[in-house]
Amino acid sequence: MSSSDNRKQLFTFLAVTLAFSSIFYFLIIKSGHLDSGRGAYVLGLMWSPGIAAMLTCKIHGRSLSTLGWKWGQPRYQILSYLIPLFYATIAYIGIWLFHLGGFYDRQFLARVSESFGLGPLPAWAGITMYVIFAATTGMVRSCASALGEEIGWRGFLVPQLARNYSYTTTALVSGIIWSLWHYPILIFADYNSGTPVWYGLTCFTVMVVSISFVFAWMRLKSGSLWTGVLLHASHNLFIQGFFDPMTTDTGRTKYIIGEFGAALPLVCIAFAVYFWMRRRELPAPEASAFSTTSVTPAPATAGV
Repeated sequence: MSSSDNRKQLFTFLAVTLAFSSIFYFLIIKSGHLDSGRGAYVLGLMWSPGIAAMLTCKIHGRSLSTLGWKWGQPRYQILSYLIPLFYATIAYIGIWLFHLGGFYDRQFLARVSESFGLGPLPAWAGITMYVIFAATTGMVRSCASALGEEIGWRGFLVPQLARNYSYTTTALVSGIIWSLWHYPILIFADYNSGTPVWYGLTCFTVMVVSISFVFAWMRLKSGSLWTGVLLHASHNLFIQGFFDPMTTDTGRTKYIIGEFGAALPLVCIAFAVYFWMRRRELPAPEASAFSTTSVTPAPATAGV
């Protein structure tokens, strides 16, 4: 594929993504809430990049198999499930230990325990049951929504960029695009933590660009878009569904926790550096970019 054709496909993907996303931007911003339409607007928005990627393949006569549908080596999928849990645990243990947020929210846990319909449960039992169900059945639901984004971002965008650019540039550019895509609902709807817009945008952008180094590395190393799906679903599930609601406010907590606080970006920067230092382990771009199976690493060729 020539550089010119590569750029045309990138432009088509971004234009179609913006066109579809704008429909759901309007609906979410008009209503003012992410949960409007019983979550249908957000689901539609999250699937916009995936639909755009598949339409781009159709427009340019490219097989959908090039998006990386094969499962690949299981170890990369297992790591993708665990990595967000790992960096979130590091961040929130620090938050709780330094009393930047409290552990645990008794009201939230009481509602969770009540939802099981088994009568009053000890705190440890409620937490255990919640974690078990969230980490299994909850993960399935989270993957269903994350898949839409990941077909676009890691199925199409990352390998497309990797054909002409280094891993570092691929991770940076894909991360910047991914973060900018969220801006309309961050600025004009309620996808925020109640901090000043500039603060939330800064923390969110640093976090997203940082974890894009992880997402891009796993996609190019495995040849599978499912690493992105599991990373994305695990991130959303554990941070938004467990760590945030389990943390109580100790005064300035909203400036520290979640995707709009300072803790996660700091930890994610460390993870970005770690994966950047392992960039030479990636296979050659031509071998990894449109693979439909797991690939065998080639000699180090990915530059800075």
